[in-house]
Amino acid sequence: MREPDLVELVKLDPTIHLDVRYATKNNLVGRPVYSEARAFLQRPAAEALVRVNRALKAKGYGLVVFDGYRPWSVTKAFWDATPADKKIFVADPRYGSRHNRGCAVDLSLYDLATGEEADMGGAYDEMSERSYVTYDKGPKDALHRRELLSDAMEREGFFPYPWEWWHFDWKDYREYPILNVPFSAIGSRAPAAAAH
Repeated sequence: MREPDLVELVKLDPTIHLDVRYATKNNLVGRPVYSEARAFLQRPAAEALVRVNRALKAKGYGLVVFDGYRPWSVTKAFWDATPADKKIFVADPRYGSRHNRGCAVDLSLYDLATGEEADMGGAYDEMSERSYVTYDKGPKDALHRRELLSDAMEREGFFPYPWEWWHFDWKDYREYPILNVPFSAIGSRAPAAAAH
């Protein structure tokens, strides 16, 4: 396993927008599960995301990040709160998630000209077929933006999660341990692996 090195995305690139809904009640469990609206990734993934953001600027877009590293305890809370027929949209805490490793990011695009989040033909955390990467019934311009985002992410070493257009995993996620470190402790001490 690699030594964890979680870095805060906006400290690497302040032009990355944050919309960390898990720090609000506007999320799938209807209550805040993060005490702070911050987003982290392992350093190589974070640096790759900065390159993605830079590349998209030439096309008139920037990145808006909904979530990155997620403590294991939050994954457990999501699993427990999700109905059985929707569990495809959440990670099984028995195995941890790529978010728990600091190697997954949930994101979208924002329009540089207006600062507004772009229409992607489906909402973040929407539990329907509109979330699938293969969904092709949405507005053509929205589907084009999905493709633009996916192409930019894949060029930098991320790959899409098939059931969520907004979710991308870092290529080396298997090399990092599952973590259960609160945001407030990141940077103040070495992250410890989750005990579960």
